[in-house]
Amino acid sequence: MDQAVYNTISERTIAEFKDRGSKFLGHAFPVSTTEGFKSCMQEMKKAHPKATHHCFAYRLGFDGLQFRAGDAGEPRGSAGKPILGQIDRLRLTNVLVVVVRYFGGTLLGIPGLMRGYKTAAALALQMTPVVTLYRERRYRLNFDYTVLDQVMQLVRRHHCSVIHQDTRMFCSVEIGVPLVSEEVVLHRLAEISGLACQRSV
Repeated sequence: MDQAVYNTISERTIAEFKDRGSKFLGHAFPVSTTEGFKSCMQEMKKAHPKATHHCFAYRLGFDGLQFRAGDAGEPRGSAGKPILGQIDRLRLTNVLVVVVRYFGGTLLGIPGLMRGYKTAAALALQMTPVVTLYRERRYRLNFDYTVLDQVMQLVRRHHCSVIHQDTRMFCSVEIGVPLVSEEVVLHRLAEISGLACQRSV
């Protein structure tokens, strides 16, 4: 993955798949931390206390290197791995998919389980548009109010995010600069008279 740009989802979605009585409920979540994952899992277990299994997979981080897949009591590799495969098929990160299964009385076998978890995950991810986001680096700008319009035009032109701003007589603005345009933005900021730019921690 290009670490400056990444694909993720912006909305939670739910999809359902049934096979021989078993019901697979796929839930897709945008998450960016393991704490977010734990919170979603707690929510799923409270919402579906009578479900047979709560299987999941996630991939986190701008580089997508942080991932985990859980079979939650299903045969090893029959649930978490197929779910993760659907996340990776779309080249997503900062995404969690939980598939809740209600057993319908008929054993599906490992191929049937893999198909059920894969399909429920795929359907849930199809329900939400994939969005491309730009990784940012934060900078704090200090400048005189007279150049505020010039600064904000530059911010908008290069799709920087405004994290915090104090625009009294002497302005202090914290922005997120997309890594793909960082060099150009810093060069343009340096051309603005009296502006001080410092990277935020």
